[in-house]
Amino acid sequence: MININALNEKITNRYEEESSMNCSLGCGNTLENLDVRKGETILDLGCGRGEETILMARMTGLDGKAIGLDLTKEMVSVAIDRATFENIANAVFVQGDIENLPFSENHFDGVASNCVINHAKDKDKVYREIYRVLKPGGRFVVADAVTKYPLPAEVKNDPEAWAQCYGGSVTEEEYMKAITNAGFSTIDILDKREYLKNGYDFASLTIRAVK
Repeated sequence: MININALNEKITNRYEEESSMNCSLGCGNTLENLDVRKGETILDLGCGRGEETILMARMTGLDGKAIGLDLTKEMVSVAIDRATFENIANAVFVQGDIENLPFSENHFDGVASNCVINHAKDKDKVYREIYRVLKPGGRFVVADAVTKYPLPAEVKNDPEAWAQCYGGSVTEEEYMKAITNAGFSTIDILDKREYLKNGYDFASLTIRAVK
Protein backbone atom coordinates (compact mmCIF):
# COMPACT_ATOMS: atom_id res chain seq x y z
CA MET A 1 0.00 0.00 0.00
CA ILE A 2 1.24 3.47 -0.88
CA ASN A 3 2.61 5.58 1.97
CA ILE A 4 0.48 8.75 1.88
CA ASN A 5 2.99 10.94 3.70
CA ALA A 6 5.82 9.87 1.39
CA LEU A 7 3.53 10.34 -1.62
CA ASN A 8 2.54 13.88 -0.64
CA GLU A 9 6.17 14.77 0.03
CA LYS A 10 7.34 13.51 -3.37
CA ILE A 11 4.58 15.33 -5.26
CA THR A 12 5.12 18.54 -3.30
CA ASN A 13 8.88 18.42 -3.81
CA ARG A 14 8.51 17.88 -7.54
CA TYR A 15 6.26 20.87 -8.06
CA GLU A 16 8.15 23.11 -5.69
CA GLU A 17 11.21 22.53 -7.89
CA GLU A 18 9.26 23.03 -11.12
CA SER A 19 7.68 26.29 -9.94
CA SER A 20 10.79 28.09 -11.23
CA MET A 21 10.95 26.21 -14.55
CA ASN A 22 9.21 26.83 -17.88
CA CYS A 23 8.42 23.23 -18.90
CA SER A 24 4.89 22.22 -19.86
CA LEU A 25 3.07 20.24 -17.17
CA GLY A 26 -0.05 19.32 -19.15
CA CYS A 27 -1.06 16.37 -21.33
CA GLY A 28 -3.99 17.77 -23.34
CA ASN A 29 -5.82 20.87 -24.54
CA THR A 30 -8.34 21.67 -21.82
CA LEU A 31 -8.48 25.42 -22.39
CA GLU A 32 -9.73 25.28 -25.98
CA ASN A 33 -12.31 22.60 -25.22
CA LEU A 34 -13.75 24.26 -22.11
CA ASP A 35 -15.21 27.08 -24.26
CA VAL A 36 -14.96 29.76 -21.58
CA ARG A 37 -17.54 32.55 -21.92
CA LYS A 38 -17.83 36.12 -20.71
CA GLY A 39 -19.04 36.49 -17.13
CA GLU A 40 -18.38 32.89 -16.10
CA THR A 41 -16.66 31.65 -12.96
CA ILE A 42 -14.05 29.00 -13.79
CA LEU A 43 -11.94 26.71 -11.63
CA ASP A 44 -8.51 25.45 -12.73
CA LEU A 45 -7.45 22.42 -10.67
CA GLY A 46 -3.69 22.05 -10.39
CA CYS A 47 -3.10 25.48 -11.88
CA GLY A 48 0.70 25.31 -11.63
CA ARG A 49 2.34 28.59 -12.58
CA GLY A 50 -1.03 30.05 -13.56
CA GLU A 51 -0.67 30.45 -17.32
CA GLU A 52 -3.98 28.82 -18.25
CA THR A 53 -5.85 30.33 -15.32
CA ILE A 54 -4.82 33.79 -16.49
CA LEU A 55 -5.96 33.01 -20.03
CA MET A 56 -9.31 31.83 -18.64
CA ALA A 57 -9.60 35.06 -16.64
CA ARG A 58 -9.06 37.07 -19.81
CA MET A 59 -11.79 35.04 -21.54
CA THR A 60 -14.32 35.59 -18.74
CA GLY A 61 -13.83 39.36 -18.85
CA LEU A 62 -14.04 41.59 -15.81
CA ASP A 63 -17.55 40.34 -15.01
CA GLY A 64 -16.18 36.83 -14.59
CA LYS A 65 -13.42 35.18 -12.62
CA ALA A 66 -10.92 32.34 -12.91
CA ILE A 67 -9.68 30.65 -9.74
CA GLY A 68 -6.53 28.53 -9.84
CA LEU A 69 -5.96 25.93 -7.12
CA ASP A 70 -2.63 24.22 -6.54
CA LEU A 71 -1.15 21.94 -3.89
CA THR A 72 2.08 23.89 -3.42
CA LYS A 73 2.51 27.40 -2.05
CA GLU A 74 5.47 27.92 -4.41
CA MET A 75 3.30 27.41 -7.51
CA VAL A 76 0.58 29.65 -6.05
CA SER A 77 3.14 32.37 -5.31
CA VAL A 78 4.51 32.27 -8.86
CA ALA A 79 0.97 32.38 -10.28
CA ILE A 80 0.01 35.38 -8.14
CA ASP A 81 3.16 37.24 -9.21
CA ARG A 82 2.39 36.46 -12.86
CA ALA A 83 -1.21 37.72 -12.60
CA THR A 84 -0.03 40.86 -10.81
CA PHE A 85 2.63 41.53 -13.45
CA GLU A 86 0.04 41.09 -16.23
CA ASN A 87 -2.51 43.19 -14.31
CA ILE A 88 -5.15 40.46 -14.35
CA ALA A 89 -7.31 41.32 -11.35
CA ASN A 90 -9.92 38.58 -11.91
CA ALA A 91 -7.44 35.70 -11.66
CA VAL A 92 -7.34 34.39 -8.09
CA PHE A 93 -4.99 31.70 -6.77
CA VAL A 94 -5.39 29.53 -3.69
CA GLN A 95 -3.47 26.64 -2.15
CA GLY A 96 -5.59 23.54 -1.68
CA ASP A 97 -6.26 19.84 -2.16
CA ILE A 98 -8.26 18.57 -5.14
CA GLU A 99 -9.84 15.88 -2.95
CA ASN A 100 -11.22 18.53 -0.57
CA LEU A 101 -12.12 21.64 -2.55
CA PRO A 102 -12.51 24.80 -0.42
CA PHE A 103 -15.54 26.05 -2.36
CA SER A 104 -19.30 26.00 -1.91
CA GLU A 105 -21.74 23.85 -3.86
CA ASN A 106 -22.97 24.95 -7.29
CA HIS A 107 -20.30 27.65 -7.53
CA PHE A 108 -18.58 27.23 -10.90
CA ASP A 109 -19.69 27.32 -14.54
CA GLY A 110 -16.69 25.28 -15.60
CA VAL A 111 -13.80 23.26 -14.18
CA ALA A 112 -10.55 22.45 -15.97
CA SER A 113 -7.66 20.20 -14.99
CA ASN A 114 -4.60 19.21 -17.00
CA CYS A 115 -2.68 16.05 -15.99
CA VAL A 116 -3.29 16.44 -12.26
CA ILE A 117 -5.97 14.01 -11.09
CA ASN A 118 -3.70 10.99 -11.70
CA HIS A 119 -1.80 12.19 -8.60
CA ALA A 120 -4.89 11.84 -6.39
CA LYS A 121 -5.20 8.79 -4.15
CA ASP A 122 -9.03 8.88 -4.29
CA LYS A 123 -10.12 9.77 -7.80
CA ASP A 124 -13.76 9.01 -6.99
CA LYS A 125 -13.63 11.73 -4.33
CA VAL A 126 -12.05 14.22 -6.73
CA TYR A 127 -14.88 13.77 -9.22
CA ARG A 128 -17.51 13.96 -6.47
CA GLU A 129 -15.94 17.26 -5.47
CA ILE A 130 -15.96 18.52 -9.07
CA TYR A 131 -19.62 17.55 -9.34
CA ARG A 132 -20.42 19.29 -6.05
CA VAL A 133 -18.85 22.65 -6.94
CA LEU A 134 -20.24 22.78 -10.50
CA LYS A 135 -23.51 24.60 -11.12
CA PRO A 136 -26.32 22.55 -12.71
CA GLY A 137 -25.51 22.57 -16.42
CA GLY A 138 -21.87 23.33 -15.67
CA ARG A 139 -19.15 21.33 -17.40
CA PHE A 140 -15.62 20.12 -16.87
CA VAL A 141 -12.81 19.40 -19.29
CA VAL A 142 -10.01 17.24 -17.91
CA ALA A 143 -6.89 15.89 -19.59
CA ASP A 144 -5.27 13.01 -17.73
CA ALA A 145 -3.17 9.88 -18.02
CA VAL A 146 -4.66 6.38 -17.86
CA THR A 147 -3.14 2.94 -18.32
CA LYS A 148 -4.09 0.25 -20.81
CA TYR A 149 -3.51 -2.45 -18.20
CA PRO A 150 -3.38 -2.29 -14.37
CA LEU A 151 0.04 -1.27 -13.13
CA PRO A 152 2.06 -3.75 -11.02
CA ALA A 153 2.15 -3.31 -7.25
CA GLU A 154 5.77 -2.17 -7.22
CA VAL A 155 4.83 0.82 -9.39
CA LYS A 156 1.54 1.62 -7.64
CA ASN A 157 3.37 1.61 -4.29
CA ASP A 158 6.24 3.84 -5.44
CA PRO A 159 5.75 7.50 -4.38
CA GLU A 160 8.29 8.69 -6.95
CA ALA A 161 6.31 6.99 -9.74
CA TRP A 162 3.16 8.81 -8.55
CA ALA A 163 5.01 12.13 -8.52
CA GLN A 164 6.15 11.52 -12.11
CA CYS A 165 2.55 11.21 -13.39
CA TYR A 166 2.29 7.49 -13.89
CA GLY A 167 2.31 5.49 -10.63
CA GLY A 168 -1.12 6.77 -9.62
CA SER A 169 -2.76 6.18 -12.99
CA VAL A 170 -5.65 3.74 -13.30
CA THR A 171 -7.16 2.02 -16.33
CA GLU A 172 -9.48 3.92 -18.64
CA GLU A 173 -12.39 1.81 -17.40
CA GLU A 174 -11.65 2.64 -13.75
CA TYR A 175 -11.18 6.32 -14.58
CA MET A 176 -14.46 6.65 -16.44
CA LYS A 177 -16.24 4.80 -13.64
CA ALA A 178 -15.06 7.45 -11.17
CA ILE A 179 -16.73 10.08 -13.35
CA THR A 180 -20.03 8.25 -13.70
CA ASN A 181 -20.04 7.34 -9.99
CA ALA A 182 -19.85 11.06 -9.20
CA GLY A 183 -23.13 11.64 -11.01
CA PHE A 184 -22.06 12.75 -14.49
CA SER A 185 -24.02 11.20 -17.34
CA THR A 186 -23.18 13.28 -20.43
CA ILE A 187 -19.54 12.33 -20.95
CA ASP A 188 -17.40 12.61 -24.10
CA ILE A 189 -13.81 11.59 -24.79
CA LEU A 190 -12.61 14.44 -27.02
CA ASP A 191 -9.11 13.16 -27.66
CA LYS A 192 -7.02 10.08 -26.96
CA ARG A 193 -3.26 9.77 -27.47
CA GLU A 194 -1.51 6.48 -26.75
CA TYR A 195 2.12 6.32 -25.64
CA LEU A 196 4.67 4.30 -23.66
CA LYS A 197 6.03 5.46 -20.32
CA ASN A 198 8.71 3.50 -18.50
CA GLY A 199 7.72 0.47 -20.57
CA TYR A 200 3.99 0.63 -19.74
CA ASP A 201 1.11 1.31 -22.15
CA PHE A 202 -0.56 4.64 -21.40
CA ALA A 203 -3.09 6.96 -22.98
CA SER A 204 -3.71 10.66 -22.49
CA LEU A 205 -7.46 11.32 -22.48
CA THR A 206 -9.21 14.66 -22.83
CA ILE A 207 -12.69 14.27 -21.34
CA ARG A 208 -15.68 16.61 -21.23
CA ALA A 209 -18.76 16.08 -19.06
CA VAL A 210 -21.79 18.11 -18.02
CA LYS A 211 -23.54 18.19 -14.65
